[in-house]
Amino acid sequence: MSPVIVAATFSIASAIITESALSFLGLGFPPDFPTWGRLLFDGKDFMTLIPALAVWPGTMISLTILCVNFIGDGLRDALDPRLRE
Repeated sequence: MSPVIVAATFSIASAIITESALSFLGLGFPPDFPTWGRLLFDGKDFMTLIPALAVWPGTMISLTILCVNFIGDGLRDALDPRLRE
């Protein structure tokens, strides 16, 4: 069961990155729907004036991916019968 959980969490992380990348390129949701990729796209034009408009969405994407991977790792450790003694 633990390999399935790890694969599922990697798939979730991959889906988040894919959606953000597609939205950044303008191929995702419509422009009036706020996503992190769209927020990055909108913030890139103002990097010299207000860098936080691009830094915060990028940071939140990274933290979300990191948290999803940590949750998957923790679930694998908790559910792996070989680690229990």
